[in-house]
Amino acid sequence: MTKAVRVHKIGGPEALIYEDTDLPAPGPGEVRIRQHAVGLNFIDTYYRTGLYKAPGLPFIVGNEAAGEVMAVGPGGTHFHPGDRVAYYVNLGAYAGERNIPWERLVKLPDHITYEQGAVLMLKGLTVWYLLHRTFKVEPHHRVLIHAAAGGIGLLACQWARALGAHVIGTVGSRAKADLALANGCDHVILYNEEDFVARVKQISRNELCDVVYDGVGKSTFPGSLSCLKPRGLFVSFGNASGPVPPFAIAELNNHGSLFATRPKLNDYIGKRSELLEGADTLFAAVINGKLHVPINHAYALKDAAKAHADLESRSTTGASILKP
Repeated sequence: MTKAVRVHKIGGPEALIYEDTDLPAPGPGEVRIRQHAVGLNFIDTYYRTGLYKAPGLPFIVGNEAAGEVMAVGPGGTHFHPGDRVAYYVNLGAYAGERNIPWERLVKLPDHITYEQGAVLMLKGLTVWYLLHRTFKVEPHHRVLIHAAAGGIGLLACQWARALGAHVIGTVGSRAKADLALANGCDHVILYNEEDFVARVKQISRNELCDVVYDGVGKSTFPGSLSCLKPRGLFVSFGNASGPVPPFAIAELNNHGSLFATRPKLNDYIGKRSELLEGADTLFAAVINGKLHVPINHAYALKDAAKAHADLESRSTTGASILKP
């Protein structure tokens, strides 16, 4: 038996129910973890509202966490009780303890805390694949990052700057603008006060951007396309304001033979070798000081409903965690 946050019926934050749930012994290839920190992400709200479909009801929310190995099932010999580990996997993270296939776990280096590990496995690995695989950012590139003061945004701004890129970010308030500037942005646009397309053109002297990283969705589209130079890449990786509506593919032609992609993390770490490569690169960037992990909010696991309400109201900055 363990405590967990489950959804019995899709809906608002009130649909998150903190309750006891049975936890069997770890099965073949599984490892039991006592979780020390759980990452909070917008994708968690997508499952709660039904935008993304869970396999069935009820289900446990959450996609990333870090903790300590408590027991190992048959065939899980790559890990041992006491190992410090972290993971990203669809659903099941909002719990005090859980079982998980050993293939999806990575060991935490000594210099990475449980709290850092819990927010790096989804957010950090997302930034890794966006900047190193979806589009390989190099010093001559100009990049636009929407929601630059969010959990992914702050990491993306830091890492893009460390790679030598010229970084433009959009945010919703002056306080968030200060935060983005302190985390690698060269220029910050307040989208509630300014036309971000016009400002990008002004900042770039009409040269526009090589790539736009858009985790906002509906409210920033199609403006994001107008911020790209010919043959630039539109990367739509989230739906914080709602999904991007269907659009005619000719729009890419009209804006200068653009490329567009809708990637997801699972397709970049589907093989264990890819997961380990991404995690090793990510952890090294934190340890060598290229990345600071801004964990600005912490909630008790039982207060997950408040955490979701705060996240959806845009009142959070940086990363947030839940503590079982």
